[in-house]
Amino acid sequence: MRWDNERESDNVEDRRGFRVSRGMVGGGLGTIVLALVAMYFGLDPSILINQTQSPVVQSSPSVPRSPSPEENRLAKFVSVVLADTEDTWNELFRRSGKKYREPTLVLFSGAVESACGLASAAVGPFYCPKDQKLYIDLSFYGDLKNKFGAPGDFAQAYVIAHEIGHHVQNLLGIADRVQSLQARAGKAEANELSVMMELQADCLAGVWAYHAQKARHILEPGDMEEALQAASSIGDDRLQRQSRGYVTPDSFTHGSSAQRVSWFQRGIRSGDLSQCNTFKTDRL
Repeated sequence: MRWDNERESDNVEDRRGFRVSRGMVGGGLGTIVLALVAMYFGLDPSILINQTQSPVVQSSPSVPRSPSPEENRLAKFVSVVLADTEDTWNELFRRSGKKYREPTLVLFSGAVESACGLASAAVGPFYCPKDQKLYIDLSFYGDLKNKFGAPGDFAQAYVIAHEIGHHVQNLLGIADRVQSLQARAGKAEANELSVMMELQADCLAGVWAYHAQKARHILEPGDMEEALQAASSIGDDRLQRQSRGYVTPDSFTHGSSAQRVSWFQRGIRSGDLSQCNTFKTDRL
């Protein structure tokens, strides 16, 4: 992927090296565990937090650390990718008569406090609609390469673009509508709605890539294969088979490998938001 010497975003908040501690009044560890589980399964974790609890959160500098050259390069890379998504979505929203609100990307290490709750790096990258920020511990990219078998800078860019897809859903009111439907739905239907949300975010990531390539020629040979491998490697069926040896489709929350690849391809081939309506299709 061509990204050297490109603009970096001003919307990056660096919390690496900060430790996060939480004291709960009227609650405890169980609340945090529920929040983490909710985030893993694609839900807003705040819906599981008892509103009568009064969290006291402290975020303070940890022992001074010097990021490695590789980590600094990754930090610069995600900032460049974020800037590119800003350019793309600002233009697409402008064309439709809307204004794009640029999100903030938060770099953290170990754990982080968001408006959606406390999260550890094990959760992976995530978007919080309540503060319109996306969060990533850069160590995830090591997992993407070594655990999920998806190396490459365009695979890494796909991860950011997917979370930006959730931000676009939030701005368009899709996230609120889906959360409202999930609150009234049974488990199976709520899971299906979550899959639709995630696959749409994959498609929106493809829409970004289409327009970034058209305007700025960011792709190099092999980049598409990297992104498709990343989409495939984090499909629910593949992750379930790796973790427990069998697959339970009714429990999917993000979509199968084939679905994730298919919807990303739909976005990158068309560049058309209307092609990303996973809520009105005969076949996901």
